[in-house]
Amino acid sequence: MDKKIENIKGKLIVSCQALPHEPLHSSFIMGRMALAAKEGGAFGIRANTKEDIAEIKTQVDLPIIGIVKRDYSDSKVYITPTMKEIDELMEVKPEIIALDATSNLRPGNVTIDQFYAEIRKKYPDQLLMADCSTVEEALHADELGFDFIGTTLVGYTEQSKNLKIESNDFEIIKKIVEKSKHHVIAEGNINTPEKAKRVIELGAYSVVVGSIITRPQLITKSFADALK
Repeated sequence: MDKKIENIKGKLIVSCQALPHEPLHSSFIMGRMALAAKEGGAFGIRANTKEDIAEIKTQVDLPIIGIVKRDYSDSKVYITPTMKEIDELMEVKPEIIALDATSNLRPGNVTIDQFYAEIRKKYPDQLLMADCSTVEEALHADELGFDFIGTTLVGYTEQSKNLKIESNDFEIIKKIVEKSKHHVIAEGNINTPEKAKRVIELGAYSVVVGSIITRPQLITKSFADALK
């Protein structure tokens, strides 16, 4: 495995994303956000769109988990849903490409099994991360052969809406780590340093933290709400 990828073992990956409706939406700003994350001790970055990734690469030499978020009218899947998004990401070559690996059908009624096979055929050497929402989906992605299994979508899909990633001491992560052959990356609702430390103790390879570091509007809201 690439030395850069080995460096993220037991370390923090910071998600630097701002969608078009958000105040910090700008590749320039995300590049600086990644630099700030690196200065703070991050060992990897998760980023959305080839434009943001290209800019981030001018600022930091850290491994990048790349995604493209895009809505399609015939599917609930929006994290790297089709080969179009994979091809876009391959233009900027992130070390890892993450994609929705839930049981939800992709645009054109494509299953995760079909899509995974299609990607592997076209880009056999690209490292892939499965963004999952249930233990079953994670173990299926593990069987398919994803290089990294992520808990990114726990609580965000119909089939996982009653699940919480941190409930009962990160029980979901424990189960996935216990049964997976591939590296597990903990992501989703990890909003304190203590939680980040805990998931690594439970066997996660790395931990991705996003909003609580990189979305000032949400951080501000948590303080403002406390004063109401």
